[in-house]
Amino acid sequence: MEVTLEKASESDAESIFDIQVNAFFPLLEVYKDYNTNPANETIERMITRINNPSGGVYKIKSDTTLVGAISVLCKDETHYWISPMFILPKYQGQGIAQKAITQIEKNFPQAFSWELATIAEEKRNCYLYEKMGFTKTGVLKKINDGMTLVYFKKVL
Repeated sequence: MEVTLEKASESDAESIFDIQVNAFFPLLEVYKDYNTNPANETIERMITRINNPSGGVYKIKSDTTLVGAISVLCKDETHYWISPMFILPKYQGQGIAQKAITQIEKNFPQAFSWELATIAEEKRNCYLYEKMGFTKTGVLKKINDGMTLVYFKKVL
């Protein structure tokens, strides 16, 4: 399986948005984080991310199939933020996210560091980021009684 990234354009917004909702809806049902879960965002928010001059959205393709996306925000010339990154549930657990992270790092060789946040209770997500060289920053943000965001950073 070949994983590739392709910069999204506004014409991709609807298909990427549908994948985002499908990817995050199971987590919304578990954690009830209605104010922060990307499944509750609007398509306008996706269009804003796609058109952001300080970042963008990259389509994640497995072979030729669109399976997810990764949003990148340039905090300054060498510090980047990933949020959100998502893969359709039926394609999760196949190493696609690992390959997407590796690709996005290659796309931004000027990056000195990458940061992101994920749900602390989602151990598979935490394991993925640690496996990719991210370390916990020590910052935690309690969203509700059942969910806490944990922040990660990777210095290259």
